[in-house]
Amino acid sequence: MLRLIGIDGTRHMLATVALVPYITVAGLLLGVIAMSLRRWVVGSIVLLVSIVLLANVAPRAFPDSRPNGVGTELRVMTSNTLGGIADASVIVDVVRSRRIDVLTLQELTPEMVADLDRAGLGSLLPNRVFLAEPGGSGSGIASRYPMQPRNLTGPSTLRQAGALVDVPGTDIEVVSVHPLPPVEAVGPEPWQRELAGLPPRDLKGPVRVLAGDFNATLDHVALRRLLNAGYVDAADQVGAGLVHTWPAQISFWPPPVTLDHVLVDGRCPVDTVDVVDIPGTDHRAVITQFVVPAP
Repeated sequence: MLRLIGIDGTRHMLATVALVPYITVAGLLLGVIAMSLRRWVVGSIVLLVSIVLLANVAPRAFPDSRPNGVGTELRVMTSNTLGGIADASVIVDVVRSRRIDVLTLQELTPEMVADLDRAGLGSLLPNRVFLAEPGGSGSGIASRYPMQPRNLTGPSTLRQAGALVDVPGTDIEVVSVHPLPPVEAVGPEPWQRELAGLPPRDLKGPVRVLAGDFNATLDHVALRRLLNAGYVDAADQVGAGLVHTWPAQISFWPPPVTLDHVLVDGRCPVDTVDVVDIPGTDHRAVITQFVVPAP
């Protein structure tokens, strides 16, 4: 009901809303059981709510029609490095093998920057806007193409690097997204404020891409507001919207959910989305290929 009414609420309510795909399946099963036991009222209500939830969740597993678009093909990858302990050599290997054009990193530390350089990131993506800090507050963007730092977000507890990337034929703006998790003891207010501080799509400016660890699923109101502001979730577009990104290893608790996203301007046709395991971090990396339309 929280999901259908559109309430994020307290940190405990937010954690519950993240489990909507599981709750939907459980609701369908409970509804069928209640009906088989002739608990008509309970069964009808539970089934009705579950079917409405299913109508919201199921489309994520099916690709949307791809709009026609002519422009520059771009490959963007985002990875949370878990305080700089992710395997830098694997990140660089993926960048190399998948021919990544733009890489966004969260929880980027000075040690991770050094590890990435030793692994050869500089030769693949020589342009960078890195806001490296000890712990989990740093972030960064590395690019095959020239770029300039841009302040594209409101105030945030964790660093959220922004840049204007000079893609051949056009420019795009990129943000490495990482709001404070809403389940922290301070409550969900910073998370809500920081997601609200992300830039909306600007039809009069360059295409914008928001890539990172949103600490939110597609069922959270704060993230859906961004989608309503002109973005599309790349994974949702290609039918991979239910592929989990956290925790990396499937476990009973916490249940795997999709917290890492690449949101692209709705004018950008999305071709593919892949989720890749990176040793050493609890987040899986997300790789998106899409077309930046010609201006």
